Amino acid sequence: MLITHDTRCALDTVVDLVNSAPEDDTAVDGLPDVQALADFARNHRMSDVGVLSEFDLSAVRRVRGRFAAIFAAPDSRSAAVMINELVAAAGTTPRLTDHDGYDWHVHYFAPGASVADHLAADCGMALAFFVVAGERERLRRCEAPDCRRAFVDLSRNRSRRYCDSRTCGNRLHVAAYRARRKEATG
Repeated sequence: MLITHDTRCALDTVVDLVNSAPEDDTAVDGLPDVQALADFARNHRMSDVGVLSEFDLSAVRRVRGRFAAIFAAPDSRSAAVMINELVAAAGTTPRLTDHDGYDWHVHYFAPGASVADHLAADCGMALAFFVVAGERERLRRCEAPDCRRAFVDLSRNRSRRYCDSRTCGNRLHVAAYRARRKEATG
């Protein structure tokens, strides 16, 4: 599957957005305030964002929840329905652009769109490409029992199981190794 630069950026953005949600009532929200949202937009090089407000923060949190549901979708049909609703509500308006030193690419958000609509349109379309390519199963959640972070499995054989093999994957492999050793030594 060919993944263009702008699609890859949108995938990174949607994964970071989904992972900014608190996992439970005791966890801290990764987007606690408008400044954090502004930092998120700047760090992900989102263009045409403008001045942000509490309204934008609330709208982005709602979109974040809808993206989380797409990652949790039981099948491609369910994911497609959610993506269609999300992208349609954003007023998607595909247009070619070449800004900030990037070559030609497509923006799906309408000029002057809110940051939530920007995310819904561009990131929604990036996820749509995976459904169209028959690759929806690459939109995953970490299999570590104490981690449910989202990620996109871009491995050649679709075998990635953890959000980060150096942390979650290694921790589980070490735990399994220790359990085997303990069992062997009795």
